[in-house]
Amino acid sequence: MPAARCRHDPAHADLATGPWLHALPWEAAEAATGRGDVMSAACVHVFGIRHHGPGSARSLLTALEQLRPDCVLVEGPPDADGVIALAAHAQMQPPVALLVYASDDPRRSVFYPLAAFSPEWNALRWALGRQVPVRFIDLPQRHRLEPAPAVEKAGDEANGEEAPEAPGAAPGRAPRPDPLRLLAQAAGIADPERFWEILVEQRRDGAEVFPAILEAMRAARQELGEIPDMLEQRREAWMRTAIRAAQAQGRERIAVVCGAWHAPVLAGELESSRAADAGLLAQLPVVTTQATWVPWSQERLGYASGYGAGIESPGWYEHLWSTPQQVSERWLVRVARLLRKHGLDCSSAHIIEAVRLAGCLASLRGHAQARLADLDEAVRSIFCFGADGPLGIIHRELVVGIRLGVVPPETPAVPLQLDLDALCRRLRLPRETLSQAVEFDLRQELDRERSRLLHRLLLVEVPWGTPTALSGKGTFKEGWVLEWKPDFVVALIAAGGLGATVADAAAASAAAQAARIDTLPSLTTLFDAVLLSELPQVAQVVLQRLQAISAVAADVTALLQAIPALARTARYGDVRGTDTGAVVQVLTGIVERAALGLSAACASLDDEAAAAMRDQVVAVADSLLTLARPDLLEPWQRALRVVAARDGVHGLVAGRAVRLLHDQQLIDTTETARAFAHALSTGGDPAAAAAWLEGFLAGSGLTLLHDDHLFGLVDQWLASLSGEAFLAVLPLVRRTCATFSGPERRQLGERVAGAAGAGTAPAMHAVDAVRADACLPLVAAILGLQEHP
Repeated sequence: MPAARCRHDPAHADLATGPWLHALPWEAAEAATGRGDVMSAACVHVFGIRHHGPGSARSLLTALEQLRPDCVLVEGPPDADGVIALAAHAQMQPPVALLVYASDDPRRSVFYPLAAFSPEWNALRWALGRQVPVRFIDLPQRHRLEPAPAVEKAGDEANGEEAPEAPGAAPGRAPRPDPLRLLAQAAGIADPERFWEILVEQRRDGAEVFPAILEAMRAARQELGEIPDMLEQRREAWMRTAIRAAQAQGRERIAVVCGAWHAPVLAGELESSRAADAGLLAQLPVVTTQATWVPWSQERLGYASGYGAGIESPGWYEHLWSTPQQVSERWLVRVARLLRKHGLDCSSAHIIEAVRLAGCLASLRGHAQARLADLDEAVRSIFCFGADGPLGIIHRELVVGIRLGVVPPETPAVPLQLDLDALCRRLRLPRETLSQAVEFDLRQELDRERSRLLHRLLLVEVPWGTPTALSGKGTFKEGWVLEWKPDFVVALIAAGGLGATVADAAAASAAAQAARIDTLPSLTTLFDAVLLSELPQVAQVVLQRLQAISAVAADVTALLQAIPALARTARYGDVRGTDTGAVVQVLTGIVERAALGLSAACASLDDEAAAAMRDQVVAVADSLLTLARPDLLEPWQRALRVVAARDGVHGLVAGRAVRLLHDQQLIDTTETARAFAHALSTGGDPAAAAAWLEGFLAGSGLTLLHDDHLFGLVDQWLASLSGEAFLAVLPLVRRTCATFSGPERRQLGERVAGAAGAGTAPAMHAVDAVRADACLPLVAAILGLQEHP
């Protein structure tokens, strides 16, 4: 497109150093341009692109080289103009994202993701590399974050592409019409994504595509009519005003890089909408914002991440960007290398055949070159022999990608971020986006510090690690699943006001949470987290709060929920050197109060509430047994005796209470049989009897296997039921038996089969003394009692 000269006013400062629109309200920019000046739009060259489009980026670079503009304006947040220069830093490695956030509330923020193949990123790098002034010209976020109380997760809104509605978007916004769908239908192509890819992304012939994009979008906007969305109108008004300001600076070749949707309104006669733009931009809300660069991940560039970044296969698009020749061949080589890495056989012959198949599929479908769908089908047929399993690995690691970007040390960051960076380097704990399971040995100082860091990050709402249960009951092992997400930086910035270090921020956050929490279970969970984070001073604050709340707590359920965590702390606190004396004191008071109110809390429960109460009773019993303190066990065991003997207690709870007493040898077999007989008496309610049986037996059938008397009681009770009653309780009995292990169910079935028709438990088979005596020497040798003959 030929360059045209614009009027130059030498009184204006240079664009790179002087006042600029993003630093002024729109009225100042309007005054700078001069209301009486009538300037031609011919010096403005608009390049309509698609965010994350490698073809758009390649064509854009060609167009910029041909035009050699003296000013580059990019659709993006002017709030971030101060950090644009970092895009040229040698250590900056995309994918990265611009983060703009409200200074008083960093959780009100917005990301602008950029990949190596993003046209905007390449425009920035081109201009910075040639020392051409470059600025962002979209409506600043300082005028957009104010109405949105939630985090605005938007990507495509910054580049003119259609995106899913952002969580922070204003309610009731009209969805933007899809011009690509309209154009694709006119071209006879059902898929608008395929239409754009064929038209733009697969082209390699330079800048000639932009006039066609401009004309196509102009026709689409005329067909769709005026867009009622006020935000879209304000964005375009601000961009037009920014272009006028650049013209007032005397720029003669202005390159405007914007979403294709906005291209027609920015390439038209700018002066015609001056008054309308002034009205649209009047009285905008204002909030103080800050901006920085943050590392981004290839996974977060995809639609599935929730950020609407506009591309489902960032790894594939990066391959297209970085591989100008032999695209299919090089892609399939990467696939083969990945499959070999995971232990799957893949030879050179597979690659050759897959290349041929992908090329044939592309030809049959009328493609100039193989698309990702063609390559996927070739990989499934040749590499995977028709199976879909390996495709999941390929999609995750190649099509999407697992790489995390890098930002230079000079990038603006709060002290908390810098402290975390230093800790990660010292502890050799890399931040990776791929989920991985790790195990820490708390006896090792390095692992203990890693665990402490992850626990402290949980207190500041940065769940980099998720604790997982490990097999066994050892106290020195700790399992985690680590997965770093780029948007954790928002939580770090928000927590930056709590302290300059991770330890200070975690302590302040825990203290603030303790002051807000007024429920015993939540406070107990917080206390456990503080101890695991090794924050002794805050632990004392939380413990005092815990004592105050537990002293007046009247809810037995809340007391029961608090006991297991406190018992675990009292039992295992010495692993991290924690003083558990005060914890035991609080626990003693809670156990005594819970024991006194347990009987009343177990009365008049429905089935759901009874099941929850049974689980809580079991958890408390297990935790107190692990602690092994008689002063705590005695009041609890007395409470269980009362519950087991009291009428009106739901069978699930009463039966489990008898089972706990039986397992702890607090009642003998005779007393247990008496409780069985009472619960399963003929005159009782069959449903209540079945619930009691479930409470007693659920989880283990060994008692029935080893106690003939109890087996006979259950057998007699079932035999005494009427047909109607038996059908009513059968689901309950079946649910109970389903909790037994496979061998237990098999042995019970054999006993029942042996007792069929007898109505009682079968007698023990007679022992063959001669055969038993023949086994004794071998058993003695196995036990080491005598030499084997």
